[in-house]
Amino acid sequence: MAAASPDKGQLQGRSAIVTGASRGIGLATARLFAAEGAHVVLVGRDAGRLDAAAASIGAAATAVAGSVEDTDTIARATDAALAATGRIDVLINNAGGPPPDGPLVAMPMRDFDAALSLNLRAPLLWIRAAWARSMREHGGAIVNIASIGGLSAPRAMGAYATAKAGLLHMTRMLAAELGPAIRVNAIAPGVVRTDATAAVDYDAFARILPMGRIGEADDIADAALFLASARSGWITGETITIDGGTLIQTGRLKRGWQDDYGKGED
Repeated sequence: MAAASPDKGQLQGRSAIVTGASRGIGLATARLFAAEGAHVVLVGRDAGRLDAAAASIGAAATAVAGSVEDTDTIARATDAALAATGRIDVLINNAGGPPPDGPLVAMPMRDFDAALSLNLRAPLLWIRAAWARSMREHGGAIVNIASIGGLSAPRAMGAYATAKAGLLHMTRMLAAELGPAIRVNAIAPGVVRTDATAAVDYDAFARILPMGRIGEADDIADAALFLASARSGWITGETITIDGGTLIQTGRLKRGWQDDYGKGED
C-alpha cells in the first residue's frame, strides 16, 4: 500500500466510489483513499474477493458486488456512498478490460460492442448517476482510468484501444459540461503489475523503459489521490500518462527488444 501523504487526511469526511476495486489498481486506490480519511465504496463482480478487499480496509469500506454495466449495481453503490456521508464526493471509474480482441476489420461486432459497453458506456452511466444523485448539488471529482492504448495503436487490441480513446475524449467533454463544480480527469497507465498483465515478461519489458521498472498499482493510486484532492483544484479535462516512459520510446523499441532478445539487425 502506498504511504499516506505528509498531510494525511486529504479526503477526510468524504465519500468515494471505486469500481473494479477487488484487486490491482482499484484496490490500491481504495486503500489509499481510506488512509486519507474517505469512506470508500468498493465495486466489483467477484463478491468473495470484494468482501475480502473491503475487510482488509476495515470500517471505512463498503463492498457492493455486481457488474459495473448493471444499473442495479450503480444504484446500490450510490446508495451506500450516500448512506455513509450524505454525498458522493469522488468517483473513480477503474473497471475495464479487453474482451476477446483483434483487428477491427475482422472481429465480431459483438466483441466490439462489449469493449465499448465496459470501457466507455459503463463509465458514463456511473458519472450520470453520481451527478444526478449528489455532484450536481455538491460538486465533486471524477477520475477515469483509461490506458496508453487510448493514446497509441497497440497490436491486436483495436476495440479496447478505441474504447479507451473514447473515454479520454469523453473526459474532456464532461469536464467542459460539468465545470466548475465538478472536475473530470483521466489517467492513462502503461503496463502495471496486476493480474490482468500477468502474461507480460515484466523483467524484459522493464529493461527497455527509461524508468527501468514496471508500474505498480500504487503508482496509479497516488495519481488518483492527487486528482481527487484539492491539490489539483485547477485541473480538469486532463489526462496524466503514467507509463514509465513507454510512449516516448517510440522509434527506440526496436533496438531495445533486439538488445534483450538478440534478434534482428539495425
